[in-house]
Parts: sequence; structure tokens; C-alpha cells
Amino acid sequence: MTATDSVADRRGALKGHAAMLLFAAAISVSFSLGDRAAELIAPEALNALRFGIGALVLGVIAALGPGLSRGQLAAPWRYPLLGGIFAVYFVLMFVALALAEPVSVGTVFTLTPAMAALFGWLLLRQRATPRMLLALAIGAAGAVWVIFRADLDALLDLRVGRGEAVFAVGCAAHALYTPLVRRLNRGEPPLAFSFWTTASVCLVLVAGSAATGSLFATDWAALPPIVWAAVLYLALGATALTVYLVQFATMRLPAAKVMAYGYLVPSFVTLWEALFGFGPPPAAVLAGVAATALAMLLLLAED
Repeated sequence: MTATDSVADRRGALKGHAAMLLFAAAISVSFSLGDRAAELIAPEALNALRFGIGALVLGVIAALGPGLSRGQLAAPWRYPLLGGIFAVYFVLMFVALALAEPVSVGTVFTLTPAMAALFGWLLLRQRATPRMLLALAIGAAGAVWVIFRADLDALLDLRVGRGEAVFAVGCAAHALYTPLVRRLNRGEPPLAFSFWTTASVCLVLVAGSAATGSLFATDWAALPPIVWAAVLYLALGATALTVYLVQFATMRLPAAKVMAYGYLVPSFVTLWEALFGFGPPPAAVLAGVAATALAMLLLLAED
């Protein structure tokens, strides 16, 4: 590798880090907004609408930018596969938000870097350094502390909340999605690849919500403003933007480092909850949040 290639790789990595910092800030708002909307609309119906809007926006931007072509549909099975995996994550997120507090659900998300490191090794043979393993261990410990609500007795008895358990399954899907994007991408521009993936998520969710009847049972005209605010933000900020950011960063960083920014999510959720007037969580829980932030710093220290 030449010095020019090394500089180019480093610049690419820095762009990937910047993209994921924006991702963490954007995705964290969805936990707070989603918590307010979770009990007012079926999760699969809400997500079908948000991904429909998100796919439309990404489609327009991709068509005006790198363009959309038949060549991008080579091996079209890739997009429904990625879309189905991503749909599992988003539906379970809203199921979890109806059962648990936003900070707790957001902290479960910090388990994804360790899961992503495992899937990254299985799919791409990406190896974790000792520093990465230490960071993953600290982050996982902080996440577990918050998941058990800083209750040592609950931890010893393995009493996990239903919402946290549900979202842990969703996070496994998200962690699998990250290295799978890199494995299945065949050189398509990130915007175009993001559009086809997002459109596939929408189709999967429309089919699922139609099968359960929630799509047709929802009285869309009677939904309160908070639901529409959540839908619009989730479609633009937490779908179109974040899908693109993850795919952009995944082509420049190892899967574990991409997901390392998930460690910032509890901190951002705590900030948004305070700004929305709901106050910070107990100090003991904040200790677990701080541990996840420390884990991110360790995981990224090499860069």
C-alpha cells in the first residue's frame, strides 16, 4: 500500500466516523419520539409508512445523484434479505418501547457492537484487537447494568424486562445487517443501495402489516399530532438519513467500529429526555450510561 493509498484510507475512515457520529445523534431521537407514539399505533403500520416516505425521499435523491439503474438489481434477492432483517429490528424496537423506558431500550442498543464484531468475524473474518475486545466488554457491562436498572438482585436473578428482552433480539438483527451490507454490496453507490434496501424494508412491512390487519385497521385521520411528528422524523431523520449513513460508514470502517457509535445512543437519549422535560434517569443508571460512552472512546482510540 502506497502513502497516497494510506492517506486516502485514513480520510475515508474519518468520513465514516463523522457519518456515524451524526447517526448516533439522529437515531437517539427516535427512541424518545417513538416512546410517545408506540402505544398509539401498531408498530408494523407505523414503520411501513415511515419506510415508504423514506424510500420515496431516497429514491428522488438517488435518481438526481448517482442514478438508479437495472445493473443495481443484479442478484435482487439481496435487498429483500437486508430489508427483512432491518424490518425485524425496527418493529421490535417499537414493541420494546411500549414495554420499557426509552433510556433502557436505547442502552440495549449498545449490545450491537459486540454482536456486530461476532457477525463481522463470521461473515468477513474481521478480527477484533485486544483494545476492541476490552471496549466491547466494558460497553456490554454498562448496557447490562442499565438493562437490569442498576438492581444487583435483579442481575443476580437474571430478571430481564420484557421490553429489553424483545429489543435484544432486534439488536441482533441490526448487528447482522451491518456486515451483511458490506458482504452483499457489489459496488453500487451508497445512495442507490440505500434506496433499494429501504424500498425492500417498506415492502416487507406493508406485507406484514396487511397480513396482521393493522395497516387497514389504523384510523390514520384520527391519529394525534405526536404520531405524525414521529412518522415524519422517523422517515427522514431515522430512516432515509441513518440507512445512508450506516451504509456509507460500513464501506469505510470495520463492522464493530461502525456499531461502536451505538454506545453513544444512551447518552443522547438521556440528553433528549432531559430536553423534553422528563428529567435524567437515576444516578446509578447513569453510571452504566457512562460506561458505554467510555467503551466507545476505547473502541475508537486507535483512530
